[in-house]
Amino acid sequence: MSDRDGSDAPEGMVHRWFLSAVRGLIQVVLSQAVNIPLFVLAVVSFALIPIGVGVFLLPPTLLALRGLANQERRWSAEWSGVAIPVPYRPEPPASANPFRRLGWLLRDPATWRDVLWSLVNVPVGLLLGLLPAALVVYGIEGVLVAPLLAEIIGYGWGPFWPLDEWGLVGTVGSIVLGGALTAAGVPLGPRFLRAHALFNRSLLSPTRGALERRVQELTETRSETVDASAAELRRIERDLHDGAQARLVALSMNIGLAEELMKYDPEAAQKLLVEAREASGTALSELRGLVRGIHPPVLAERGLEGGVRALALSLPLPVDVVIDLPGRAEAPVESAAYFAVAEILANVAKHSGARRAWIDVHHANGALKMIVGDDGLGGADPEAGSGMRGIERRLAAFDGTMAVSSPRGGPTVVTMELPCALSSPRTLPSSGTD
Repeated sequence: MSDRDGSDAPEGMVHRWFLSAVRGLIQVVLSQAVNIPLFVLAVVSFALIPIGVGVFLLPPTLLALRGLANQERRWSAEWSGVAIPVPYRPEPPASANPFRRLGWLLRDPATWRDVLWSLVNVPVGLLLGLLPAALVVYGIEGVLVAPLLAEIIGYGWGPFWPLDEWGLVGTVGSIVLGGALTAAGVPLGPRFLRAHALFNRSLLSPTRGALERRVQELTETRSETVDASAAELRRIERDLHDGAQARLVALSMNIGLAEELMKYDPEAAQKLLVEAREASGTALSELRGLVRGIHPPVLAERGLEGGVRALALSLPLPVDVVIDLPGRAEAPVESAAYFAVAEILANVAKHSGARRAWIDVHHANGALKMIVGDDGLGGADPEAGSGMRGIERRLAAFDGTMAVSSPRGGPTVVTMELPCALSSPRTLPSSGTD
């Protein structure tokens, strides 16, 4: 409920306090029942690394802590409007190896900030989580319970109160203090919740060094994207000039010549018109091909799932396809993902010598993840050719990443990620075939 919706009215303030009190109690439970066990388990797992147990126990512990930290980031944004960027480095493609996964986690500075946060949040989460509810509850207790206790103790209540008794002063003081705490606790409840969100941001957001590296990456990405866009526009212009435009010019000349010959040599004019019709069909096919290179119709009609399955069917070798997408991404993201998969599959067909390939596309943790692999010869190097570099530039424009694992002898596994949100599932046009 926003201020414009009347949150400054008494009903709105009470509603906001109630939400902050419930959410604060949730923070209390997490800080005591989850943070403490995870911190202890992380410390114990780290100590057990020399004997090998920690190699297998520490990664899932740190990933569970990372999941808890991500949940706190979401709550901070949703409950208090405090955005906390996710600072983690991308997972390497060979992270199934426990030693590689452990190294990836331990080399990430955000991991150590998560561990520190899990410890410091124990007292901070307890204090700031209890305050929204505790102030109001204690205040109400002072207003309602103190007179009852005075009656039980024997100080009396009403017009015959013995004014010279200290109990009167204490009771009145309790009522006044309780009323003040209640009046202050209702509007302060959301502020305590926001204070906890700000505390989370101080430990869970990227460091200054990480932000500087991020700015540098975005600067380089923007430059590469501008260059790639300019190159793409030049390619389209060249294809139009050398292909469809040349054919349309020739078509116009043939029609004009046929008009002149129609009076003197109808048979020759007829041949020119036949040639013009064939040239128009060829030009139309080239224009359709150019349009498919910009945004394939199957992608617009059937989404990324239909587009990827169509790509798999066009490959001259068996391809296992697993796609789990509960919705659709925005059109530019779908287009980038489609062409990235298309380029990888083209490399598989041309260079890998593979007998089989596989594609796995799914959405998890706010990112679209695409894995393309093959059982070919391996040895793929993104630095050796322009194809994979082009994919990196295409994905980088959307803050995406690509990791390649391709040892000599294979297999080759290319993992691509695009941060995005999915919309609700759309009803796709029915089709009899893929």
